[in-house]
Amino acid sequence: MSEVALQVALDIPNGSYVNLGIGIPELVADYVPQGREVIYHTENGLLGMGPVPSADAGDPELINAGKKCITALPGACFFHHADSFSMIRGGHIDYCVLGALQVSADGDLANWSTGEPNAIPAVGGAMDLVAGAKNIVVISQHSTKNGEPKIVETCTYPLTGKKVVNRIYTNLAVIDVKDNRLWVSKLAPGVSFEYLQANTGAILQMESDC
Repeated sequence: MSEVALQVALDIPNGSYVNLGIGIPELVADYVPQGREVIYHTENGLLGMGPVPSADAGDPELINAGKKCITALPGACFFHHADSFSMIRGGHIDYCVLGALQVSADGDLANWSTGEPNAIPAVGGAMDLVAGAKNIVVISQHSTKNGEPKIVETCTYPLTGKKVVNRIYTNLAVIDVKDNRLWVSKLAPGVSFEYLQANTGAILQMESDC
C-alpha cells in the first residue's frame, strides 16, 4: 500500500494540518513532496510528526496513537491529550486520513467494530475526527481478506459517522464521494473500470477526465 500512501501525500495541499489514523494511514507520513510542508498531528499530543523510524532507531517514549514509534521534526511540539482533542473538535485539522471496514455510497464510514459479539471495539479518536476535521480521507484495501467489498451501498457495521467521507484511496482506484454518489477519478495501472465495478458493492460513476 506504499504507492497508495504516496498518492494520498501528493494530493494533500501545502501547509495542511493532517491527522493520520492507525494502520495503513500511518504510511502517509513517510511521503511529503519536495518543496511542500505538511504538519502531521497525532491525537495523543504531537504536532510535527515525521517519518516512521527504522526498526532499530525508534524511541519507545515517542509514539503515535497506535503506540507505534514515530519521529518528531525540528519545531515539533508536544501537548496534553485534552489540548489535542480541542484542536480536533475546534475544526483546526484540515485533513484526517483513516482506515475503514466499510464505506457507503453516500460517505458513511464504519471503522471501529464489525458488531460481532466477540469483536474488540476500537473507537479511539475516530468519532471526534470525523466530526471535527474539515476533510475525511479513507485509505484501505479495496476488498477484505475474504474478497468481500469494503465499498458498499449501505454499511452493515456500526457507523463511525454519517456522510463524512470525502475521498477513498484503495489499491484499485481513487474514488470521490459527491452528491451521495461514488465518482472514480483515478484507476490503478492495469485496472479497468469493469473490474473495479465487479469488486465494488455499490454503483460507481466515471469522471470524464479519469
